[in-house]
Amino acid sequence: MFLLMATQFVDEVSKLSTFIFLSVQSLITSSRNQYICSKIQKVSNTLISSIQEVLKELYSHEVAEDQIQLQKTRKDFEGDVTLVAFPLLRISKKGPEQTGQEIGNALVAKVENVEKFNVVKGFLNLSFTANYWVSELANISETANYGFREKGDHSRNIMVEYSSPNTNKPLHLGHIRNNLLGYSVAEILKANGHEVRKVQIINDRGIHICKSMLAWQMFGKGESPQSSGLKGDKLVGKYYVEFDKHYKKQIAELVDSGKTEDEAKAEAPIIVDAREMLQKWEAGDEEVRALWAKMNGWVYEGFDKTYNRLGVDFDQLYYESDTFLIGRDLVQKGVQDGLFFQKEDGSIWVDLTDDGLDQKLLLRSDGTAVYMTQDIGTAKLRVDDWPELNQLIYTVGNEQDYHFKVLFLILQKLGFDWAKNCYHLSYGMVDLPSGKMKSREGTVVDADDLMDEMHETAKAQTIEKGKLEGMAEEEANELFEMLGLGALKYFMLKVDPKKRMLFNPAESIDMQGNTGPFIQYTHARIQSVLRKAGTIPTVSELESINDNERALIRLISQYPEVIQQAGDEYSPALIANYIYELAKEYSTFYHECPILVEEDENVKNLRLTISAITAKIIASGMKLLGAQVPDRM
Repeated sequence: MFLLMATQFVDEVSKLSTFIFLSVQSLITSSRNQYICSKIQKVSNTLISSIQEVLKELYSHEVAEDQIQLQKTRKDFEGDVTLVAFPLLRISKKGPEQTGQEIGNALVAKVENVEKFNVVKGFLNLSFTANYWVSELANISETANYGFREKGDHSRNIMVEYSSPNTNKPLHLGHIRNNLLGYSVAEILKANGHEVRKVQIINDRGIHICKSMLAWQMFGKGESPQSSGLKGDKLVGKYYVEFDKHYKKQIAELVDSGKTEDEAKAEAPIIVDAREMLQKWEAGDEEVRALWAKMNGWVYEGFDKTYNRLGVDFDQLYYESDTFLIGRDLVQKGVQDGLFFQKEDGSIWVDLTDDGLDQKLLLRSDGTAVYMTQDIGTAKLRVDDWPELNQLIYTVGNEQDYHFKVLFLILQKLGFDWAKNCYHLSYGMVDLPSGKMKSREGTVVDADDLMDEMHETAKAQTIEKGKLEGMAEEEANELFEMLGLGALKYFMLKVDPKKRMLFNPAESIDMQGNTGPFIQYTHARIQSVLRKAGTIPTVSELESINDNERALIRLISQYPEVIQQAGDEYSPALIANYIYELAKEYSTFYHECPILVEEDENVKNLRLTISAITAKIIASGMKLLGAQVPDRM
């Protein structure tokens, strides 16, 4: 009796373990299975049905297609695709290894392009024939925009916001990650067949803007970009730092005179004047508005130069000075509708405590708007501009996670159904070996200065390695820029967006390892081979391919899946690391497989085709990251 109970217990535990395994496995592989199954069906258009037929023949059971779990074979095992045997044990009534062996033998006999198999525990690893992979390669070589999806039923209208700077200082290292991430996500979404608009909200009003304006009035003596030789955004940023210096001095003096620190911060004459300037701006004071327009004009000209060099662009610009008015009207209407409440001092708030949040200020007591006000107005204006909009993505650092929870909830309370389709693409901050940046103290890493540094570092390393033979000076400078910015962009985007990252300029530009220059050099090396080869004939059938060829073709075939997954997860890091793996695999292939000196013409043509497609994918993937690749270096 005890043995019977123990046996039943073990059987139940086994069933439960299998169920848990299948549930977890399904979660892990669900995002990939649809793509993988469509690829596998190309083997003979009957693989899935062949598996169903085999199962019926072996075990007298009909199994639905969605119960057949196929996934990529793990890198440390031999095989191209893996059938998970565990779900089939209930019909085979046998152990996982025996079940896998029986199914594998039957599939090799039944499916033309499955040549062999191996079983590792409950996983049946199938290997395709050489001719399958050669045929796959030929199809890829004839496909324009390989990996990109056409517009179709899956397509959506998506607006991606990024950059969104304040007009009181130049762009810095944090803005670089923001811009590169937002731009790349937009390009990846386009590659997935979506209609995308790239936008930014320019924070061109508020107390921070008035600080720069007031400091320029007080200490600038008419200085301009023309008279100083500074870019406009840097000139305005200079006075933002100047304001902070005098503000701190006044606070210290008031504290010394007996004021508390909070009192001193509120009563310092320079901050009082800045608040008065903001009130005049919102009241439409002509003199204040004229100064604001002049200084913002300097900033915009400076921003444009930085954006052009960084290689990012926008389809539409929004300005806080316009959108805060829409937000203010919506807030006041919310008070009338009982959604928001007004305190005795006249300020307007929303109470989100029932939603697990807190009370949030929407309009100050003096009637001036806060960031939340303009964000409410901006969202409404964007949907009005594009009524067919399906999703609005905000590329903003994770220090604003709470802000966007509040914003999306307020928009829902205002009755906007589209609010549920708003998404915060939250990313981690960028640190330097020297520590965090502080813009008020003027210790930020300026974006322009960083790009200059990357250019010069690329120049020094390229000259040191002697890779400039036969290059004219202009071409060499273009190469330095391409390598420097490619290193910067790749290093920023290879890290998962959610993670905080440490940016090390010297490490990013190394020609070896997981870096942009290594990938760029691989592309240049391939182009050199292709130039020497001339025309690449069509690939013919081959009886066999070696492990290096197979591994590279298999990796090439995964590019569409990677693009789709990167779009689904808003993660350029998936593209970046795939391109690195491809370049690394090609480097091994290049050293192990002779190309131009190969005597067998079919093998030579195969290797040239592999090389050409690899170069095409590297260029395509790097372009999705906003980076370029050289044809020679």
